[in-house]
Amino acid sequence: MSRGLVQCSCHTGYKLAEDGKTCHDVDECANEGYCSQGCTNTEGGFQCWCVQGYELRPDKRSCKALGPEPVLLFANRIDIRQVLPHRSEYTLLLNNLENAIALDFHHSKELVFWSDVTLDRIMKANLNGSNVEEVVSTGLESPGGLAIDWIHDKLYWTDSGTSRIEVANLDGTHRKVLIWQSMEKPRAIALHPIEGKIYWTDWGNTPRIEYANMDGSGRRIIADTNLFWPNGLTIDYAGHRMYWVDAKHHVIERADLDGKNRKAIIRLPHPFAITVFEDSLYWTDWHTKSINSANKFTGKNQEIIRNKLHFPMDIHTLHPQRQPAGGRNRCGPNNGGCSHLCLPSNKAFTCACPTGFRKVDQYNCALSESCLDKFLLFARRTDIRRISFDTEDMSDDVIPLADVRNAVALDWDSRDGHIYWTDVTTDSISRALWNGSKQEVVVDTSLESPAGLAVDWVTHKVYWTDAGTDRIEVSNADGSMRTVLIWENLDRPRDIVVDPIGGFMYWTDWGANPKIERAGMDASSRIVIISTNLTWPNGLAIDYQTERLYWADAGMKTIEFGNFDGSNRQVLIGSQLPHPFGLTLHEDKIYWTDWQSKSIQSADKMTGLGRSTLAENLENLMDIHMFHLQTPCLVNNGGCSHLCLLAPAPKGSSCACPTGINLQVDRKTCTPGKISNIKEYSMLDNNNCERLCGPSSGFLFLGKVYWSDSTLKKISRANINGSGQEDIISSGLVTTDGLAVDSVGRKIYWTDTGTNRIEVANLNGSMRKVLVWRNLDSPRAIALYHEMGYMYWTDWGEHAKLERAGMDGSDRVVLISNNLGWPNGLAVDKAGSQLLWADAHTERIEASDLNGLNRRTLVSPVQHPYGLTLLGPHIYWTDWQSRSIQRADKTTGTNIITIRSNLPGLMDIEAVDRERPLGFNRCGRRNGGCSHLCLPRPNGTSCACPTGVLLKSDGRSCEEMPETYLLFSNRVSVRRISLDTPDHTDVHVPVPELHNVISLDYDSVDGKLYYTDVSLDVIRRVNLDGSGMETVVSQGLKTTDGLAVDWVARNMYWTDTGRNTIEVSRLDGSARKVLVNNSLDEPRAIAVFPSKGSGVCVCVCVCVSISLFGSLCRFLFWTDWGHIAKIERAHLDGSDRKVLINTDLGWPNGLTLDYDTRR
Repeated sequence: MSRGLVQCSCHTGYKLAEDGKTCHDVDECANEGYCSQGCTNTEGGFQCWCVQGYELRPDKRSCKALGPEPVLLFANRIDIRQVLPHRSEYTLLLNNLENAIALDFHHSKELVFWSDVTLDRIMKANLNGSNVEEVVSTGLESPGGLAIDWIHDKLYWTDSGTSRIEVANLDGTHRKVLIWQSMEKPRAIALHPIEGKIYWTDWGNTPRIEYANMDGSGRRIIADTNLFWPNGLTIDYAGHRMYWVDAKHHVIERADLDGKNRKAIIRLPHPFAITVFEDSLYWTDWHTKSINSANKFTGKNQEIIRNKLHFPMDIHTLHPQRQPAGGRNRCGPNNGGCSHLCLPSNKAFTCACPTGFRKVDQYNCALSESCLDKFLLFARRTDIRRISFDTEDMSDDVIPLADVRNAVALDWDSRDGHIYWTDVTTDSISRALWNGSKQEVVVDTSLESPAGLAVDWVTHKVYWTDAGTDRIEVSNADGSMRTVLIWENLDRPRDIVVDPIGGFMYWTDWGANPKIERAGMDASSRIVIISTNLTWPNGLAIDYQTERLYWADAGMKTIEFGNFDGSNRQVLIGSQLPHPFGLTLHEDKIYWTDWQSKSIQSADKMTGLGRSTLAENLENLMDIHMFHLQTPCLVNNGGCSHLCLLAPAPKGSSCACPTGINLQVDRKTCTPGKISNIKEYSMLDNNNCERLCGPSSGFLFLGKVYWSDSTLKKISRANINGSGQEDIISSGLVTTDGLAVDSVGRKIYWTDTGTNRIEVANLNGSMRKVLVWRNLDSPRAIALYHEMGYMYWTDWGEHAKLERAGMDGSDRVVLISNNLGWPNGLAVDKAGSQLLWADAHTERIEASDLNGLNRRTLVSPVQHPYGLTLLGPHIYWTDWQSRSIQRADKTTGTNIITIRSNLPGLMDIEAVDRERPLGFNRCGRRNGGCSHLCLPRPNGTSCACPTGVLLKSDGRSCEEMPETYLLFSNRVSVRRISLDTPDHTDVHVPVPELHNVISLDYDSVDGKLYYTDVSLDVIRRVNLDGSGMETVVSQGLKTTDGLAVDWVARNMYWTDTGRNTIEVSRLDGSARKVLVNNSLDEPRAIAVFPSKGSGVCVCVCVCVSISLFGSLCRFLFWTDWGHIAKIERAHLDGSDRKVLINTDLGWPNGLTLDYDTRR
């Protein structure tokens, strides 16, 4: 110390302030990991504490779990072993396994569970290795994740083959498909039964980590960036965090349980599974074949617990504190009063039914599957499945049959409930009751390839085709009295159907001369009815109602129909049919299986429209049939408006009318005596139709009905008779819950709760514009008042409200923001100058004036109102819970009556007034002087432009295109964000046939977009309007993650992480050359700096002589996020390669150049 100077210091727990004199308290708790679990800061000190089940160690900072020494339990494919982490003691628990992947344990019951992806089984045993049992043995394809709910005694698992998460009791009973929608390849799974949450990873085309309540509700994505192969997942119950490993990114990461505060902990070669205990992480690594550990806060103190393992897979810490006993059993001692499954949710529980069982009330399921009325049967080679049409989720479950090797054809007999199927591996025909019991072989001799099967339900005979013996045979239902019917001039007969009423059988033959033939069921009167334009005629189906024969052709990629004699042949569906195989009909739908799309689809049997997918991600799909038990006339009067008459199966019933009234063309409805104001438009029947909208005035003037489909993500329209169906908006939609048509101004408005936007477009979908995008949470219903220039909408996000704005989005104001829950339906009563809305949470229908004042309750309670409309003196609404359409007085809410009941799947409702005239169109004269959109507002009109395009200074006309914009891909689409307008809304660029677009670049010279698709392994280019798409590189690609266009020399460069190369070619793909192929680990992004000046390197060719111009050309830059991440540079010919940065990099993804500042 210098003479005369004083230096201050502080006691432990304090730090010197900036003035050099004052001491301030140090907040030790702000330092992550300072305490293992809890930390309380005190003046000049701190105090660490531990949660229940742990005690503070002598260091007063770390926590020790109470109980026995921890044991690491891990799957090793061929066995399951235990290792003590601190002593590396290694013991065998179970051996002679096929391919054990996932495992978990139930500590209090002393059980271990594991999945075997070779046997497709889930097994269990005692923790001492005894009493090995099968838990789940059917319907599994790739069960890669497994988790035990130790509080409610449930087993959860993921299956990346079926793209599902399922749940069952610990013994495998009461199995239920829990989550199946928007799933691709679910992998790891972890449970937090104390909080009632389930967490899982999905490494499909859009890798992500999600959570939901353990009853499947409340699903949410919590991480979807910088993920590729998220394998392992574990929850730190004491630390309230989750940890996961990503094998592609070679990393262990952690985050809060809601996905926040995400942080990378350790970089590793190939981690697979992970577990946590106290302050340590433990993981298995495929590359090093080892089990390792490290500090969970810092990633430091890495140790190898055990190496030289066979193939380490899943891992868990076996200890009581990994399954804490402090959680509340939400279901209590009586299973929550549930008849079958009681599943915990966030704060309560849900009674659920096993897949295929119908729920009869809040607590009870049907006592058995025999209560089901109808289901779709389909074969999948190694199993036969059904999709129940009587349950809510429409998911499929496996019929428990033994030794199904290669099932192809199937049928059923309504008399005794038998299903029949052929097996082309065992060369047999078998049958069983539809629940899988009483299985027996019917025919198992002299069969070679029985590919077609049909049951005569009148005389109880079984007919089949054999493509190996080229025969058609018949026997009694039990296989007796077998005889050959047809053996001449058959060349690979395939499917067969019978018509016992007409006395004919029909079959397809796809030999050298493909054809469809018909004969009497005794083989008499054989004729060829179709012999042209056939390639592989597969499935056949008979429609007894319309007297048509339908068939699917996998070669022609069509579904067609004709009369029973082959006349009047027409194509029903001629597009997007990669490989149709099985075919069946039920009511007004046709259903088919498709090998290539791996899906079961349906469409309207008369028009081919209204296509929807019932099930997808199903390998090896074969035949399909509809099985129905209940008398048709008992259900909704058979769909008949008046008389329902029984008819022979499979038609089941027919509709008839009283004398003097004619049956309409839909064969269901009788001609009414007078026009009614409410009608059911059955020609637009679509199970996924969310919003059906006809404008409240001028509906018949426009002659169109508009609706949104939340599954297909489309807005469509059609004529009122169902003809002329077309999609008007087919991109950029997520969940379009609200729709309104301005029939005066000829515009369509809609809300989207997925994008949180309100948009408008012309009635044909053109000139689409985002009107409202700020401060929207979950916009739902929307209603218009053209005469006043206002639009109204409900929002049932976190803070539910009802808002109003001009129909151009201006003058926005919140009208009502209190005492709202789920405001669904919304209607404007123009005559009464009032707003009406339905709230499913408060169970009320309310009204106010048009300013949101004078609020009053009209109807209460209402069980679950959804759609709301107005006509004359009445309001009408749909109710989900009562499955009915109700009516009440619009002024008083009294005189409530049920218009229609027993209508499952009710959504929106719209009333039509035929007599009400159209109002005055403010934009009617020369479109209001606007070049594009003319939109009403309270004090007039305003001109507007499509999203992203600027309005010119004249206030009337629009620019042709945005001047500056961003182009980006989200794997399955390319989008544009204009930087000219403040909304920064992404607009779909209509590029066709996108599967997994990773990188893209734009050539401003020719106006072409270049992109890579790693699913198709191609590089393509296209105009920004979607036209002129062509493949420029189609071979020799593996994973093209980076792409850059040299717009000067007219070349393109790309990285391939699969082949670890950087290549170059002309823009048309010619003159291709490998530039760099050594010392590349995982090259990712790439950018090009073409030249010093304008056109200096235009003449450079992709050839050996390119190096002659190296001194004049600029550089190529790329990132590499392999084991040692780096950014490199080279000349455009690949020479003079140099590493620019190789420190402080993790996953260097994006890369761009600033040509102005040369950075």
